[in-house]
Amino acid sequence: MTAFIGRSLYLILLFITITVAYFYLFLGLPLKDGWRIFVEATYSEVPLGIWILASCILLSGYLSFWMGSIAKAKEKAIEKRLRDVVDSEDIVKAKKRFSPRIDRTLEDISNVLVTQRKSLQRITDERAEAQDKLIQERIVQERQRLARELHDSVSQQLFAASMLLSAITEQGDPDNPKQKPLLQVERMVQQAQLEMRALLLHLRPAALNNKSLKEGLEDLLLELKEKVTFDIRFRLEEVSLSKGAEDHLFRIAQETLSNTLRHAQATEVDVLFVQRDGLVIFRVQDNGVGFKENEDGKGGSYGLQNVKERAIEVGGTCKIVSVPSQGTIVEVKLPARKGEERNDTDSISG
Repeated sequence: MTAFIGRSLYLILLFITITVAYFYLFLGLPLKDGWRIFVEATYSEVPLGIWILASCILLSGYLSFWMGSIAKAKEKAIEKRLRDVVDSEDIVKAKKRFSPRIDRTLEDISNVLVTQRKSLQRITDERAEAQDKLIQERIVQERQRLARELHDSVSQQLFAASMLLSAITEQGDPDNPKQKPLLQVERMVQQAQLEMRALLLHLRPAALNNKSLKEGLEDLLLELKEKVTFDIRFRLEEVSLSKGAEDHLFRIAQETLSNTLRHAQATEVDVLFVQRDGLVIFRVQDNGVGFKENEDGKGGSYGLQNVKERAIEVGGTCKIVSVPSQGTIVEVKLPARKGEERNDTDSISG
């Protein structure tokens, strides 16, 4: 409204000035007493000056309104164009709706916004990835600390208690009824040792430390053979895999062996890692208590579900077969790397 009034007053003064100049300069009216014509000359009994003033006011109001409408239309068009520039994820090209200078400026603004938006998204993604990596590193460090503390305290105490109970039961009479509670306690301590070893195996982060998967599995199995009472047999071959696939298979091995220690109650465990007919095969088989699968095909522990998910992540398949009182087989197969296939026809059956 203020702009409308200001434009109207400006136009009124302009039109009046032009009219006065027309009468005095072009029509040659005398400057002295020349104003009388605006009062004495009448039209429809209305002085000429009033007609001129009213005409200037009406014409100024109309032109002011028309100019305001054009300005608002331009403002809305520019606002819409700027909104398109802000909302669009791509650079908005000039459509020649305004002057060439304005169109080029809007295109430059669009280019700057798109570039900055992509830069901010990249920075945000990099920051999130760095934060996730930092969290994972802290989790690994905490798991390592817990594993060390459990090994240095609880695991050593369980070992000492197991040795003490074994010495007591060996010196006692097996037929003595008082020996039965000691034997039960000894078995409970031995089971607790297995649980602790499985827990330490689960807590210890899976890392090959620049070793091949065959070397990492061999070290892991040899370490377990020294700490468990059941027999561990393994057959391992050098297989070429990507770094991600090797890490996942090593984690699968840890998860599977951890479940075997905790739940299988097995006396024999066979581990196979070979490559045949374009497939890499990893298999763990035990003669433990097994388990019964549900009707929906699910069964076993949460750890075995993780094994299936990890196998899928590296483009492989996982088959778990378990028979109560007979044992469990966990087998993972994934495609070998091209150019590294073997044509051996040796049997791989356990």
